[in-house]
Formats: sequence, C-alpha cells, structure tokens
Amino acid sequence: MKRMLLAAVAVFAAVSAPAGAQASPDKPNFIVMVIDDAALMDLGIYGGEAATPNIDALANSGAMFTQYRSSPLCSPSRAMLLTGIDNHRTGISTIPEVLPPEHVGKPGYTMNLEPGVTTLAARLKPLGYRTLMTGKWHLGSGDGHGPDAHGFDRSFALDASGADNWEDKSYMPYYADAPWYEDGKPAALPADFYSSTFIVDKMMEYMDQTPGDAPFLAYMGFQAVHIPVQAPPEFTSNYLDTYKDGWEALQTRRWQRAQEIGLVPQGATKPALHPNLRKWEDLPEDQQKLFAARMAVNAGMLEAMDFHIGRLVERLKETGEFENTVFVITSDNGPEPSSAEDPRFAAWLESNGYHIGIEGIGEKGSYGFIGPEFASAASSPSYLFKFYVSEGGLRVPLIMSGPGIASGRVDSFAMVTDITPTLLEMAEAGPAPEGSVSIDGRSLVPVLSGAATGAYSKNDAVGIEVSGNSALYKGPWKIVRNLQPWGDGQWRLFNLDNDPGETADMAAAHPEIFSQLQADYAAYAARVGVLEVPAGYNSVSQVQKNMTAAVLKRAMPKMIALAIGGIILLGGLIWFGLNIRRGLKKKA
Repeated sequence: MKRMLLAAVAVFAAVSAPAGAQASPDKPNFIVMVIDDAALMDLGIYGGEAATPNIDALANSGAMFTQYRSSPLCSPSRAMLLTGIDNHRTGISTIPEVLPPEHVGKPGYTMNLEPGVTTLAARLKPLGYRTLMTGKWHLGSGDGHGPDAHGFDRSFALDASGADNWEDKSYMPYYADAPWYEDGKPAALPADFYSSTFIVDKMMEYMDQTPGDAPFLAYMGFQAVHIPVQAPPEFTSNYLDTYKDGWEALQTRRWQRAQEIGLVPQGATKPALHPNLRKWEDLPEDQQKLFAARMAVNAGMLEAMDFHIGRLVERLKETGEFENTVFVITSDNGPEPSSAEDPRFAAWLESNGYHIGIEGIGEKGSYGFIGPEFASAASSPSYLFKFYVSEGGLRVPLIMSGPGIASGRVDSFAMVTDITPTLLEMAEAGPAPEGSVSIDGRSLVPVLSGAATGAYSKNDAVGIEVSGNSALYKGPWKIVRNLQPWGDGQWRLFNLDNDPGETADMAAAHPEIFSQLQADYAAYAARVGVLEVPAGYNSVSQVQKNMTAAVLKRAMPKMIALAIGGIILLGGLIWFGLNIRRGLKKKA
C-alpha cells in the first residue's frame, strides 16, 4: 500500500508539473519552515489576527493539524524535528542559556548533536537531495557542530537563540554578537538586512544553484516572532488598533474563536490567567498604548514573514517545482513571555543601541517584546506559554501540504518527532545508517493519505521533559509538572478531551490513572536519560546566572590584562619612588 501511495505521488507530480519543471519526479522536494515562538492561534488559518494568506493557502490545500505538540523550548524542538529523536537522546535536552552547572557535559546535555544522531539532511543527501538551510540553527556551536557538519550542502545559519532582525548584533548579554555562519565560516549580513527577507532571499539563491534534476530539502528557521519583536512599519500599521483593549479581551476573543472553529469543544472551561499577571485595567494609559503597539509589531512580524513566504511560493510556481514540493510549517514552541522591563537590563540595552519605547516601535533600534500577559493571552485556548509544558507551551500549529497529502483537518495527536520519519518515508529513504540512534517518532504518511485516522492509540504514552518541566500524554489524559517561577513543581492530571485549558486537576478523582501515568513518565525518563534538575531550580534565575558567567568569561582577558597592567604600573611607581628616595639620601 505504501509503495502504491508513493508511486501515485510520483506520477501525480510528473503529470501535473508544468512544462520545464526542474524537480525530479521520483522524489518530492521538502520545504520545512519553523516559526519561532508562534502560538497555536497566531496564524490566520488558526483564527489569529495576523494576515497570513500564503500560509493559509497552503493549509487549505493540505493538512491542518489541531492536536500537534512540540517541546516548550526552541533547541530541543528543533533537534527533535530534524532527527525524529527525543531531545535527551539527541544531546540537546534543553538550551545552554538555562543549563544548570550540574548538567553541563552529561550525556544528553552536551548541547550538541551527539554521535549517531543523524539529521533529516544527512539521511536525504545520499538519495541525491540538495540540502539547504537558512536562519536559526542553535543546535550546537563550534567546528563540527554546525549545519555544514550535519548533512547540509549550503547553509547560512544563526548559531544563537536569537538576534536582532535589522542589524548584525546580539539581542542579549549571553552573546557577544550575532554569530552568523555561511557553510561553517563566519559571515556578515547585507546592509539592507531584515531577517525574514534575508532568510527567503538566501534560500532562493541556494535553490538557483541546485541542479535541475536534483530534489531538494530546504530548512528555514525564521526569527519571527522571537524577541526582539521587530517588523517594517507598513506591516505593523495594520494592527495598531487590534490589541488596544488588552490581554484579557484577547484571551477571551481567541477562546471564543477556538470554539467556533473547533479547536476546543463548545462550552469547555476557559483557563484563568496566572494570578501573578498584571491586570490590563491597572496599567496607566501610556503603558496600555505601548503594550498594544508591541502586539501590533508581533502581528506585523508574522504578516511580513508570510509575505516573504509568498515570494518563495511564487518562485516555485514559476520554475514548475511547486507541484512536487511538500511544505511543512510549524512553530518550535508557544509564545515568548520574557520582557525587557527589568531595570538591570536597561544599561545593556542602552549600550547596544536599543530602546523599549513606542517611538519607532518595531524598527531599527526598537527592542520589542509582548511580555507574559500578552503571551498568556496569545496562547488561548491553552494555559501558560513557552518554557512550560502546559498546553500553551506545547500545542502549536502544524501544516503539511503537497503531493500525496489529503486536504483537510487532522484532529488526531501528533508529535514533533513525527516529522522526520514522515518525510523519510515520502522520500523512500530506507533504513538508517548502521550505528544511528533510533528514531522515536512515527510516520504520519498513513494519516496524510487518509489511510489512517491517527498515528497513536489511546494506550500509547508520549513523554516530554525540558529543564524539569515535564508532561506525559496517554489517550485523553495528560500529567503536567511545571517548575517556578510560573509553576509550583506539583504533578497534576487533566482530561484534555473535555478540559483543553487544563483547569480541573483530576488526580484525586482518578488516582489509578494518575498513578499509571506517573509510572509511564518514570519509564520514559529512564529510557531517554532525563536528569532531575537541582532542588530549587528556577529557569529565569539560571538564565541570569549563565548570562553573568558568560559576560565575565568574555571580560576576563581584559580584566586580567588590566590587573597585570595595574601591577606593572604600581611596581613601576614603587621602583620610581624608591629610586627618588635613594637619590635624595645621597644628596643629603
């Protein structure tokens, strides 16, 4: 059946492609696009405010997933997406910025793709694929750890968690600069750089260099909508009035819209906003205008990204490659709650040419962020946001479109680790090289073709853990443990079929189910090598400690040089003084 499906895909592509089509009819092209920190409902097709017509068109012609889950942080998600392997088994259990010293260098926590972990690019390359990558990498640093060392023929990669969208500079003290590399070598950005423009332009340049008879894998890691949230004013201006009634109103609107389009059941309980979040009505008017403008930039950044995706789609149609191309569009995790309001951050912002005011918001020099309140509202119909394993951190959009993919919604459970095995099956990649780490995900080809309704049964247990935040899914049930500062470290049980907002803890009502899921999680953690975080671990505090250590490490050579210089100068002064005294004594 599988070979018949794939043969049909190849025939369809060959027949429907316009004259002059350059893609091979034997293998489909793959374009994998990762949005950074987008909520489930951020895209227009999912009910969001941003205009995303090009993404929406791909969703309408393909599969729109409503129950897809990722990890709560960028690097673990990207590692799982590109390998099909659980984050701990890839070596990238979390991100370096929040790694406690107790975990540094431990297996699964090396912050590099470890030996035997084979990427999608490395698997496709021997099949004749040209493998191309632009945008955010953040899957290992230094020689031998970039995309050029993991199967990509061409790459222009950002080896950091983020960077400025207008300039070649860092966005946080943890990084001295914005580490961009082309094919593993340090690279400069063009003078007219804007991240979404450049990521698409560079990818099209690489595509133009690809032989006409070679299929390609194009992996694009957009910076939208990671902080600093920045967008051209012509896009931001479309949303200046959209968010002026605040985060509570946005959460309610999205919750209502989620029920209308079937993302949650009618009448399900809306999750409460976290009690530590500010109330919109308590903000002075000027702060309300500022936060509404920040959300306008967030939506504008999504629309700008979609605009440039549209240019790429148009290019594929012009070259005749569109009909033989499979598109994957997703987000690495839920919306970003971090802000730049901490006074301790102000000096660094100023010294790096940033401001957080409303004038010129989203433009060069503006440091945009939506903060925890709007992040919590944007994650509606879910609870919490990025970093945490409540649904707001994990439940994100996934769109797959192209030959062999039936049009319609997919309401069955799917996981980030499923993408690589799905694309490998579409390419008929065959068995993995000897010595490869085994794949944890499952192929979604039967689901995409309409041959099956789901890849997982009600008895399948699927775990996730990042930096102590832990969850496990099994049928309609989910257990959750979130750590401070937005969690309390307690395990809870939820039935997502009737409570997608995780509002009612069912642990006491169903102790046998709670106990079984905890046992399932323990088995998962043991299998993949989860390390418990130190007592009292707090990811926000750990970021601050790691940033301080990084700054001191960079400053240490200068500090040592200054200290040595000071000692030499002091020694010289002492020597000079002693010689003067001797001279005076001789004269006396």
